[in-house]
Amino acid sequence: MHPSTAVRRPTRTTGRWTAGAAALGAVVGVAAKVADAVGPGWLADLGSYPAAWVLAVALLGVRAPSTRAAGVGAAAFFAVMSVAYYAWAVVVLGFGLRANAVLLAAWLVLSVTAVPLFAVAVRWAATRRGALPAVLLAGAGALAVADGTVAQLWLAAVGELPAGTPLHPVQAVAGVLVALVVAGALPRHGRTRAVALVLLVPAAWVAAAGLQVLAGLLPG
Repeated sequence: MHPSTAVRRPTRTTGRWTAGAAALGAVVGVAAKVADAVGPGWLADLGSYPAAWVLAVALLGVRAPSTRAAGVGAAAFFAVMSVAYYAWAVVVLGFGLRANAVLLAAWLVLSVTAVPLFAVAVRWAATRRGALPAVLLAGAGALAVADGTVAQLWLAAVGELPAGTPLHPVQAVAGVLVALVVAGALPRHGRTRAVALVLLVPAAWVAAAGLQVLAGLLPG
């Protein structure tokens, strides 16, 4: 085999994977905005809270044909999804261009920084043994339950939730399921899986604090 052929094949594979991820992002972005605008509350939650995106990017990372494809594909998916989401909001639903452009810019920055790193980290951790892979997978899964919906259900159960606070039970269940998939189903090795599941609860507290910081940094 000629060396140039060996180089072209991985490049073509990455290109096809990236194109597929971008097409999926376009569909998901429009669907999420439509659900957010006209769907029932629980469906709007699924398109707005992080659990669905955690699962999508984690699966793109694990199922990608290579580490490079994992990062590039995840970035393409998230960037195109963000563009589709806000383009639908402005062009179809008539939301303000300036505010949505600022929000889009913030998500595009995440698309080329945190998102590919997340996909690559999950891919690496899912195939490794040891404490570090387990910590990474616990942290990745914890992002799905760091939105406060599970904590709200707990506070409501013990009578400490302020009156009138809306609950999101469907989203809470979805977040828990995604967290269990990332920490418990993606790891290939039993010991990594066990440690990741044990660390999931404390990791959720750390992730919740991190999301609060991120929410304070993002415009709008």
